[in-house]
Amino acid sequence: MSEETLRRTPLYDLHREAGGKMVPFAGWEMPVQYTGVIDEHTAVRQRAGLFDVSHMGEVRVDGAGATAFLDALTPNHVAKLAIGRAHYSGLLNEGGTYIDDLLIYRLGDESYLVVVNASNVARDFAWIAERAPTGVTVENVSDAYALLALQGPRAVDILTPLTGTDLSAIRYYGFAMGEVAGVQTLISRTGYTGEDGFELYVPPDGAPAVWRKLFEVGAAHGLLPAGLGARDTLRLEAGMALYGHELNETTTPFEAGLAWVVKLDKGHFVGRDALVAQQARGLTRQLAGFEIEGRGIAREGHAVQVEGATVGAVTSGTWSPTLEKALGLAYVPVGQAAVGTSVAIEVRGKVLPARIAKTPFYQRSK
Repeated sequence: MSEETLRRTPLYDLHREAGGKMVPFAGWEMPVQYTGVIDEHTAVRQRAGLFDVSHMGEVRVDGAGATAFLDALTPNHVAKLAIGRAHYSGLLNEGGTYIDDLLIYRLGDESYLVVVNASNVARDFAWIAERAPTGVTVENVSDAYALLALQGPRAVDILTPLTGTDLSAIRYYGFAMGEVAGVQTLISRTGYTGEDGFELYVPPDGAPAVWRKLFEVGAAHGLLPAGLGARDTLRLEAGMALYGHELNETTTPFEAGLAWVVKLDKGHFVGRDALVAQQARGLTRQLAGFEIEGRGIAREGHAVQVEGATVGAVTSGTWSPTLEKALGLAYVPVGQAAVGTSVAIEVRGKVLPARIAKTPFYQRSK
């Protein structure tokens, strides 16, 4: 995609002002870093970071039958979602593999906001809309939202002075409608970093004011702008899957360690039959974490070996600023997936010793 056709979020000018290094990402021009990935990563773990994730897509699903429709479309149990709660789920095909992973927010009895990955917005919207029954409306409302993610242990302290909403009443994966810096906002206690924090859905024209106000308050708390680079290292430390890496149309929730999103007892949904069959015959491979023993960093696509034979491939790999070691995720045969198993990663002709590690690699103290 040429630079001229890349989309820009409402915060583009503020990213440039803050020294953001802009790169193409999923059809958008996005900041990959400002002061540096390790600096921004550390800020989120120890204080707070603010991300622009306005490239994410949003789809409204409304009308009589919306609950039953989404329950038949996705593997998690939509009918059990209370109003004001969200859950993590997926769009699966009939083979039980991922079209996308997503969040579903229950706004009302028969009213939902479905949040999807930026690279999949058009495809996801078409998939949902084509299957909607009479009486259920499906609308791509992505252009109605900018999305800011305030993440880190000081997030509550930074957001509290800017809103009248009782943040203590919003539990993890809960949300509330309120105002932030005078701007109408859906305040969601969710994130993709492994830290406490909030995702703020705001009208695009209100996003710059909210961003500036958060930094006015956040300056005293060490708040930094954070880019895609830190977002990736943070989510990997927290063992969170990324579509296009750990999740794609060759992987099932069971293989990806996401069996908890699959509610087989709720009745039929797209992909259920394939998942029941996979469960019956047993997995042949599964997603596992690994740590490099010694020097070197594994990256996506590097071969995983056992006794000289290639048995899998790295889906994500990085240097962990928090744990100060190289780690990653890979699909390996079930027999090699136990924690402590010795494996090797081939990196540019060199074989790096590694071992299967428990995930998440990092877990914040509650």
